[in-house]
Amino acid sequence: MKLPIITYPDKRLKIVSNPVKVFDAELHTFLDDMYETMMATNGLGLAAIQVDRPIQVLILNIPNEEGEQYQEGLLEIINPQITFSDGSLFFQEGCLSVPGFYEEVERYEKVIISYLNRHGEGCSLEADELLSVAVQHEMDHLAGKLFIEKLSYSRRKKFEKEYKKAQKEKKRQ
Repeated sequence: MKLPIITYPDKRLKIVSNPVKVFDAELHTFLDDMYETMMATNGLGLAAIQVDRPIQVLILNIPNEEGEQYQEGLLEIINPQITFSDGSLFFQEGCLSVPGFYEEVERYEKVIISYLNRHGEGCSLEADELLSVAVQHEMDHLAGKLFIEKLSYSRRKKFEKEYKKAQKEKKRQ
């Protein structure tokens, strides 16, 4: 089932998500619904809070070299913790909760995370470049943060101005 995505400036996006304690059929159905939602909106990642569930769940599906996404490439990440980070890079990010806005953000180039899968089993993931950026972006959502908060003061003001202008355009249509 496709779920509605919460968009900026909805205050629910600021909620800090709670750890998952129960790994049951309800969670599995929710993960499947998150996947359907993400794929229907051409996303690379989705955090549970973006669909109004404040739990530490995120999914990622990075496209292959041809730009295609397959379910085999899906990562379901629950209760993630960064255990190692190194380097830095700038990457142009967008967000399903901040549609139509893209901006360069500085992130760690490489991270290692520990997390649980849908069955509550411990896992580890070593990520670099795009996967590292996507992991950090979605983990920020779990902490109630949006990528626009990482922008400099001047770039953030530019975003606010562009966002207000876009909202006025929407109302006119």
